[in-house]
Amino acid sequence: MSITTEFLRRPFMTGAVAASSRRLADTMTRGIGLPKARLVAELGPGTGVFTDAILAQLAPGARLVAVELNPVLAARLSATRRDPRLTVVQGSAAELAAMVGEPVDAVVSGLPWTVMPQDRRARILDAVSHVLAPGGRFTTFAYLHAAWTPPARHFTAELAGRFDRLERSRTVWGNLPPAFVHRAIRES
Repeated sequence: MSITTEFLRRPFMTGAVAASSRRLADTMTRGIGLPKARLVAELGPGTGVFTDAILAQLAPGARLVAVELNPVLAARLSATRRDPRLTVVQGSAAELAAMVGEPVDAVVSGLPWTVMPQDRRARILDAVSHVLAPGGRFTTFAYLHAAWTPPARHFTAELAGRFDRLERSRTVWGNLPPAFVHRAIRES
């Protein structure tokens, strides 16, 4: 089972043709306060590349709730990760508040934002905004080759409208395809 197989079966659910690289995972998880976080949510963990990077930085008493819509990927992630800090939930990220039950310190997302319908994207971004604690951070990535497209530009504008500060990383060339990371901060 691979992310490529799931992409071929469900391209609009999976959104990626290859698993993200460790370099992208490092860029996604750097500087978002994971070592001090009490509760972190991950949206669209897929095969667990970001999950592993998050768990490597989390304190022993912290928790990670990973929300995966694809039932095959959710079951695989649950079966291959035996960390007591990790809870894998099969369901929609739009229901994030019910899944975490309290404010989160960081949200890490591997969701395919530019291929999902705008109303679903808005519901998920609203859910992320709702659960983030003051000072919370949201991080997600976009593929470089698609950054100029209308859906990608609209997504960036949606982030800028929902968060107090939005940053963009340098290009991660060691990913297929090359990508960059959006880091959004909720200050209050």
